[in-house]
Amino acid sequence: MLYRGFLSLVDRLPLPSLRTQRLLALIAILTQGGIAVTGSIVRVTASGLGCPTWPQCFPGSFVPVGVSEEVATLHQVVEFGNRLLTFVVVASAAAVVLAVTRARRRREVLTYAWLMPAGTVLQAVIGGITVLAGLAWWTVAVHLLASMLMVWLAMLLYAKVGEPDDGVVVETIPRPLRTLTALSAALLAGVLVAGTMVTGAGPHAGDKSADRPVPRLEMDIESLVHLHAELLVGYLGLLVGLAFALYAVAAPHPVKKRLHVLLALVVAQALVGVVQYFTNVPAALVAVHVAGAGLCTAATAAVWAAGRVRTTEPVREPVTV
Repeated sequence: MLYRGFLSLVDRLPLPSLRTQRLLALIAILTQGGIAVTGSIVRVTASGLGCPTWPQCFPGSFVPVGVSEEVATLHQVVEFGNRLLTFVVVASAAAVVLAVTRARRRREVLTYAWLMPAGTVLQAVIGGITVLAGLAWWTVAVHLLASMLMVWLAMLLYAKVGEPDDGVVVETIPRPLRTLTALSAALLAGVLVAGTMVTGAGPHAGDKSADRPVPRLEMDIESLVHLHAELLVGYLGLLVGLAFALYAVAAPHPVKKRLHVLLALVVAQALVGVVQYFTNVPAALVAVHVAGAGLCTAATAAVWAAGRVRTTEPVREPVTV
């Protein structure tokens, strides 16, 4: 009953074109990844507790500036600004839901679309827990990993939106290579987890207040850096192997093109990490590295999505699912 009422309201909106739907899905990717970058800026500027409570900024006030003299105004503005960006993420997520619902897209597209606002609300809750836990390193890690998951889902939404609803699902690459793609994605997850551990033991805790020290990961950072780097090398090695295999089986051009982009991004991300290591992790590069993590996640999802597509056009030796 409620959903029927929702559909009757949505039907009053203009019918969105496919181009509009894809644009909104692209905006969802950018906003999901962008708020992770702004979150890293909050951390490296030590503004993580610029708003020490949640959902309010200070007890009794949602508006931060001028409320407390104990917290620097800059920290209040940076943290509160990041919180305000949540509304931009929610708005973009709601827009894509309305668009694909109005267009009466297939259930698969609708599912991915609804995951955008649902995941964003969950992220807001995780952010609140992070603040209430005093920026404990593991809460920050979960917060970032959840953002990367949302980037992955947003990329899949973008891919699915561009496919025809009346097409057939075909595998564009052999199943073993699709398995190899999944394995590379799993190793990417390991790289991301190890990266959050490096951050948890690193110099950017998110707050520098002497009377409320931020709980840190008490592990040797050198060992964590090596773990992170070795996982990245393994991830890159799998991608190189996948590239040779795709050329060996004459995979479709879109699949190979996406993998080329992914390889370039991973190499660039590795170079940023090396520079960070030898320059004592400058704040500016932390934001760049987080942005690179989002790009690598989105690109890996794009390669995964290209291995199985819905199409109305004949594909070379398709495997109907």
